[in-house]
Amino acid sequence: MKLKAPVSVKWIAEFIGAKLVGDDSVQADGINEVHKITPGDISFVDIEKYYTRTLESDAVVILINKEVNCPAGKALLITKDPAGDYVKLVKHFKPFEPSNQMISETAQIGEGTIIQPGVFIGHNVKIGKDCVIHSGVVIYSDTTIGDRVNIQGNSVIGGDAFYFNRRNKEDLLYLKLESCGRTFIEDDVEIGACCTIDRGVSGDTIIGRGTKFDNFIHIGHGTVIGKNCLFAAQVGVAGKVNIGDNVLLYGQVGVSKDLVIESNTVVLAKSGVGKSLPGGKVWFGIPVQDAKEKMEELVWVKRIPELWDKMKGDF
Repeated sequence: MKLKAPVSVKWIAEFIGAKLVGDDSVQADGINEVHKITPGDISFVDIEKYYTRTLESDAVVILINKEVNCPAGKALLITKDPAGDYVKLVKHFKPFEPSNQMISETAQIGEGTIIQPGVFIGHNVKIGKDCVIHSGVVIYSDTTIGDRVNIQGNSVIGGDAFYFNRRNKEDLLYLKLESCGRTFIEDDVEIGACCTIDRGVSGDTIIGRGTKFDNFIHIGHGTVIGKNCLFAAQVGVAGKVNIGDNVLLYGQVGVSKDLVIESNTVVLAKSGVGKSLPGGKVWFGIPVQDAKEKMEELVWVKRIPELWDKMKGDF
């Protein structure tokens, strides 16, 4: 998320009550979690395995729970609770704005677009031309929808990310990382009934032009999906996944977080994708493997009783 104006690290340190180490002249113009950092950002780290990644990133202000050497040109803010202070900053720069009507006055709706009764449209939403938004659809704030998009009933676009920080305190086991990201639905996208597309925690969730979703599909926070993809019913994609163009996911495929599925990939029904997949191949199984190899494996599995009886007869 980009800030409306740059903010000094001295102000940030005072606001969250942190010890400032490093360049005290630094100014930040954005705030992002570690997976979405862009130049000039504020970010945080409280897990040792991410220290190096965060310290070497483009973030200029880093909230951290341990005193370490500060890289040149950056500022470290030493705090006992980097995640909690990050959330405090998000709430300050992007506070929740309640709505008092079904369609916000700040929403922009293009010519020829049909909004059926019972649709909720939040603040700063942009909807293009010749769209159809069916009853029961909820479009959260800061969502952008292109032209000729069709969204079937009871789908939710731009809901909060499912992103939590594990706590040690008994009174609060998980800390919710407040979502300040956005959602983009490009031109000619079809979204079936009862789908959920989460906005990014701090970056953008993007559904590419011409992509089609069946019913009951979930897309996690910060996931980027390419052009002309086709997802059948009950597909679930976790957060921060990158999917290329012309990808076909059959029904009930599950995709784990932080993966890459390259263009022209096909994943057959009920498969579990737990690794990144190169493009141009057909995959199947839990976990997925080359579909042809998996089918051959299943043939041999079915022959186990026969082979077992034959083996016993040899004794």
